[in-house]
Amino acid sequence: MSDIRPTVEIKVPATSANIGPGFDVVGLSLSLYLTLTVKFGSPSSEPFTITYSGEGADEVPLNPYQNLLTRVALYVLRCNNQSSFPADLVSIHADNQIPFGRGLGSSGAAVIAGVLLGNVLGKLNLTNERLLDYALMIERHPDNVTAALVGGFVGSYLRELDSAATVASQVPLSEVLPEYPPDAGEDWGLSPPLPPVGIGHYVKFSWNPSIKAVAIIPRFELSTAKAREALPMQYSRKDLVFNMQRLAVLSTALGQSPPDPELIYEAMKDRVHQPYRKALIPGLPAVTSLITPESHPGLLGICLSGAGPTILALATQNFMAIAESASEIFAEENIQVDWKLLEVVGGSEVKGV
Repeated sequence: MSDIRPTVEIKVPATSANIGPGFDVVGLSLSLYLTLTVKFGSPSSEPFTITYSGEGADEVPLNPYQNLLTRVALYVLRCNNQSSFPADLVSIHADNQIPFGRGLGSSGAAVIAGVLLGNVLGKLNLTNERLLDYALMIERHPDNVTAALVGGFVGSYLRELDSAATVASQVPLSEVLPEYPPDAGEDWGLSPPLPPVGIGHYVKFSWNPSIKAVAIIPRFELSTAKAREALPMQYSRKDLVFNMQRLAVLSTALGQSPPDPELIYEAMKDRVHQPYRKALIPGLPAVTSLITPESHPGLLGICLSGAGPTILALATQNFMAIAESASEIFAEENIQVDWKLLEVVGGSEVKGV
């Protein structure tokens, strides 16, 4: 009988974070995927190969000490007393459907894929809760990575830790995932900071399966860091209450049957991040105000996806009409868009193939 491990497939969904009033709180998993195919063979001293296809294939480094997927996997391995990639690893192929820098969780998906890869390579059998701890050491906002890991419509928060664990969880990213030098090898960066236990908690909300997501994707990238720089350091009590009231309603309303367009459209309004990012996304105010359930029957609500520039419209019908109207509004700003009709899906999957 062969001792060679079977090929493993790791499949991680795209995500949309923030969802109207749920800034840094709620996320959705969507039917675009980052899929890793991990092949094993007889133990060898030969280096394994990394290949990519799909979105971003021309941009991704293929050196295992530079590639985000394998850097995250190596972090997980080294936190569990395995200093290097296993000798039986032959190749990793990544096929990516998630656009980079568009607010659809490409970096969060890569982090979760890397954590799951480390779990597979090291035969660690970590729980979802522990996998999330590793992810949150790298991606400090829980909404995207939690939705990518567990799937569906998810609310999450960072738990209040004791002082020692708080310090440990806030180690600079440069120490968690150091920038490896060109000559990095197995003896470089051997002692990464361990994640505390239970950094993030989450709950899955109900979701009405008749609701689809129309993703309107402008053809330009917007970095999360730049989008965050646009936000104020302080908010008024009035604006915070505005968002909390709507989030309290939205978390239940999207699971009700039939969905109530009037209720959901109002509950998806936001005063915490979208008003401050409109200068970065020409056409955003018009799209979110002119496309309504009255003008487009079947529409439930519309919001910025993550940090943008993608716009997410939740709807039960007339998907093409919604997308075409948004495209026309963006065209007036000389911005071309693509659009995709997406399902809300389950979380990450790991299986032998």
